[in-house]
Amino acid sequence: MTDFRIEHDTLGDVAVPRDALYGPQTQRALENFPVSGIALPRPFIRALGMIKAVAAEVNAELGLLEHKMAEAIRKAADEVAEGKWDDQFPVDVFQTGSGTSTNMNANEVIANRAAQVLEGSAESRPVHPNDHVNLGQSSNDMIPTALHVSAVLQIRDILIPALRRLDETLRKRAVELDKVVKTGRTHLMDALPVRLGQELGGWARQVSDGIDRIEHSLPGLCRLAVGGTAVGTGLNAHPSFGSMVAARLSSRTGIAFAVADNHFAAQGSMDAAAEMSGQLKTTASALLKIANDVRWMNSGPRAGLGEITLPALQPGSSIMPGKVNPVICESLMMACVQVLSNDVAVTTANALGSFELNTMLPLIAHNLLQSVTILGNAARLFTDKAVAGFAVNLDRLSAFVAHNPLLVTALAPVIGYDKAAAIARRAAAEGLPVRDVAAEMTELSPEELDRLLDPLSMTGGEQPAPSP
Repeated sequence: MTDFRIEHDTLGDVAVPRDALYGPQTQRALENFPVSGIALPRPFIRALGMIKAVAAEVNAELGLLEHKMAEAIRKAADEVAEGKWDDQFPVDVFQTGSGTSTNMNANEVIANRAAQVLEGSAESRPVHPNDHVNLGQSSNDMIPTALHVSAVLQIRDILIPALRRLDETLRKRAVELDKVVKTGRTHLMDALPVRLGQELGGWARQVSDGIDRIEHSLPGLCRLAVGGTAVGTGLNAHPSFGSMVAARLSSRTGIAFAVADNHFAAQGSMDAAAEMSGQLKTTASALLKIANDVRWMNSGPRAGLGEITLPALQPGSSIMPGKVNPVICESLMMACVQVLSNDVAVTTANALGSFELNTMLPLIAHNLLQSVTILGNAARLFTDKAVAGFAVNLDRLSAFVAHNPLLVTALAPVIGYDKAAAIARRAAAEGLPVRDVAAEMTELSPEELDRLLDPLSMTGGEQPAPSP
């Protein structure tokens, strides 16, 4: 036992690694929950540290905590927020559903580090994890608060900038490629011509709508459970504690956080997190469609569509020399599928709250934060490594349009549906341009054929470029 120290909690003695900043409750959690090896992510620990720092400041201001101790706790908590002690947060996601083990992990690390700041020893405990660091708090309001704060910060700092960059890049390329006509497709079959700019403009609108949906759901995440303590009644918390913590968090982050106006809803459910997860799911489904379209357009180079060529980023095969794959599209698509799956977990976990507490908080935090992070990172890479740099194969696009039998659709109002269908069938069977077949099978003049079968005119002619 020379590498351990003996700590004590309400259940008895616990052997804790001698150099660990955490204490007995964290050690018990490590022994009780060796499930996945996945700890709660850095953004969550950052938010939890930030909240503990602010709580110490508020308790000092309220006269509930001696100023020197409060300052030591604040310093230690800020170090947690900055990531200095990430290796001291090993508790598995699949733990107690309230996240008590992680809350106590933070309390113990901060208390022992604050003791060092005060030049005391960890064993002497001049700073108590429950009485001092957790003053005015409960795991049942702290973990939901950290979940909300971390999600809002990740959405603001990672996801929204990435989606805006994708939206802007798609719009820029839509303007650049607005005169390029290509074959439209429905059911993966040739359809009427569209402009490439129109296609990219549609994608851009999907992205901007996703941004709007996510931003619409942010206010719910900005309402915090802090101050509700164990069951929402606020017992053992100063009446002003929650609102003061929310105000200081707002000052530190620049985000308008506020204390929840109903703590029973804020702690008994994670509806706001579930709503945001649903918005992420919708956005992920949009990005999945876009990435798959780009992958199809890049397919080939000989036996596929070959409409565009994505930047070559890495060899695509361990056995086929020269093969290059649409790896960035596939990375984004996998991230999107994970987000769709995460939403099932978040929605189910939210529904399984019981009475005054949702008891799947760590699972919700893990899945929601993973969705925000991977969706933002994958969208940014897709923008920079695929959308911004793909080349358009103009000759191939033009050949596809010229031999598209469905150009005959423009003749139907003049010559009738049945005659137009006969022209389309012959053009397809003989591999001839529609104009050549129509010239033989109708009495339309060359000038009228040119006018009716102009692919650009079929796309709606001149249209304003898409704007942000």
